[in-house]
Amino acid sequence: MPLFAANLTMLFTEVPSLQRPELAAQAGFDGAEILFPYEHAASEWDKALAGLPLALINTPPGDWAAGDRGFAAIPGEERRFRDGFLRAAELAARLGAARIHVMAGVAKGPVAEQTYRENLAWACTQAPEQKLTIEPINPDDMPGYFLNDFDQAARILDDLAQPQIGLQFDLWHAARIHGQATAVWAAHRARVSHVQIAGFPQRNEPGGGGFDLPGLCAELDATGDDIWIAAEYRPARATVHGLMWLQALKGRNRLIGA
Repeated sequence: MPLFAANLTMLFTEVPSLQRPELAAQAGFDGAEILFPYEHAASEWDKALAGLPLALINTPPGDWAAGDRGFAAIPGEERRFRDGFLRAAELAARLGAARIHVMAGVAKGPVAEQTYRENLAWACTQAPEQKLTIEPINPDDMPGYFLNDFDQAARILDDLAQPQIGLQFDLWHAARIHGQATAVWAAHRARVSHVQIAGFPQRNEPGGGGFDLPGLCAELDATGDDIWIAAEYRPARATVHGLMWLQALKGRNRLIGA
């Protein structure tokens, strides 16, 4: 059975961040992902997680309020990216994070792509045992983000041919970018190493939009791949009151994908 992670940046926001892992465990999640765990010391997160597995963290984005969204694809910001990546790799090792999502940043053009490729290759040499992901993000939610297309991501991954880097398949972004998340999954399934789910047409509790979530779980069951399914959505109400989807997926209720 696939393992389910709660995105603690978006779920259980009714309580402070260090209290969220306990609520996630009580709710039946198998683990957590934390987008930006840099506001607390590793020792604080270690205590708060209390053995709850950590599926994923992001590299530091920079000054979010000023428009920073990472630095991996920004020419001239190689030092800033590399310092941030080493910080993420150290934290991931301390907390046992399964994957690090390498944020590309706001950039465009062939020089940006070359910078991105070089930084990804460098990251692999610096943390050879750490699994990494890259994630296409739709331009409405993140204007100007360099990696904004799944076919673009696939080409970069195939050219790099680094087995430790996988594709982060976010249902929400796949649908927003390409219209049909099902087609994106079919085209790029072999590259996927981390999954994030949300509902449609709003980014609320998972379900709707025509994507067969129980089928996805069954497929991952059959392959035995080491892939987390992370809940990354905006709860329509208090998080604990909207978790029927979690038990439905664990029970393979096919109605949730309707």
